[in-house]
Amino acid sequence: MRVNRRLRWVALPLTIASAVALAGCSPTTANGFLPGFDEEGGQATNHTSMIAGLWTTSWIVVLAVGVITWALMGWAAIAYRRRKGQSGLPVQLRYNMPIEMFFTIAPVILVLGFFAFTARDQTIIETQHETPDVCITAIGKQWAWDFQYNGSDCNDTEESVWTMGVQAQTDAQGNITNELPELVLPVDKKVTLQLESRDVIHSFWIVDFLYKKDMYPGRDNYWSFVPTKEGEYVGKCAELCGQYHSMMLFNVKVVSESEYQSYIASLEAKGQTGDIDDVLDRQQNAPGTGAPAAEGENN
Repeated sequence: MRVNRRLRWVALPLTIASAVALAGCSPTTANGFLPGFDEEGGQATNHTSMIAGLWTTSWIVVLAVGVITWALMGWAAIAYRRRKGQSGLPVQLRYNMPIEMFFTIAPVILVLGFFAFTARDQTIIETQHETPDVCITAIGKQWAWDFQYNGSDCNDTEESVWTMGVQAQTDAQGNITNELPELVLPVDKKVTLQLESRDVIHSFWIVDFLYKKDMYPGRDNYWSFVPTKEGEYVGKCAELCGQYHSMMLFNVKVVSESEYQSYIASLEAKGQTGDIDDVLDRQQNAPGTGAPAAEGENN
């Protein structure tokens, strides 16, 4: 009778684990329930599946370690429990060298493994396109976004076009309103984003692209990728940057090459050409810009 009961207790977790494993066959669960994938498993960028793979693999390893740890804790609690007729503390075991070596070496191997795979993938993701098809300057400001489309060269702004986001405003009732800026990207083209900040530290995050990049005042940051799926996505600032940080949102549209060129032409027709206006740039007293000397300093 006891053997049957034990078999039932063993069969129950095995049945649950099997059900979970079978449920994981869909593209959604296979990618760790992360956004950026469609029903057929198509990814938003050329890096999305790599990031999702790192995420899901890490969780599988961590869960495996957790299951082993919980099983050992349960076994120790049962095997060394106080039995009838016993009193006082059970026999104390100290300085078990094999176990202590295992508890030391295993975590080191796990940490080194996580580091190696993370460094490998991050090196690939952080490699910038030498000859991008499109270079776009994205500028964060309290609390909106500006986008400048520079063609294939971020440093050549003569033929650039741009759009400026509207910062947080209040309506007649005092409610905060905001016109969301829109970033348009061509599908299947090598895109490089030049990330800048007008004021404080921001963080550029397109949720479905599964990657964030910080934006520092006075320092440019870059992010290169290839959008691989047309559609609309949500972008936001991922760094607390002030009172209306939660409203610092933007929309992303990945469109065909012809739609992208039509959008660029529409901005040019509006006269939004050349280098973007820096009227809202609060970093105008940076070193080397000819800022006036402080009172009492010698000129």
